[in-house]
Amino acid sequence: MNYVWTIAAAMLLIAAVLTMVRILRGPTTLDRLVALDVLIALCMCGLGTWAAFSRDSTVVPAIVALSLLSFVGSVSIARFRVRDDQT
Repeated sequence: MNYVWTIAAAMLLIAAVLTMVRILRGPTTLDRLVALDVLIALCMCGLGTWAAFSRDSTVVPAIVALSLLSFVGSVSIARFRVRDDQT
């Protein structure tokens, strides 16, 4: 059963590295915003995986708080974002 947790952690780590590449190389700010949302979702998945592995449910409020902050941040950035072609 430890192989399952190791594979899940490795897949989340690979996805996080690829997402960081998109954040650093994203041609537009909207690409970077979507990649940041994906990175936060990966962090929430990592916390959920840890909660399932350790059988500890005290992580769940942190996941909920992180998801709410992510949603509010994404909406506010999308609302007040300046287009890339306007300088």
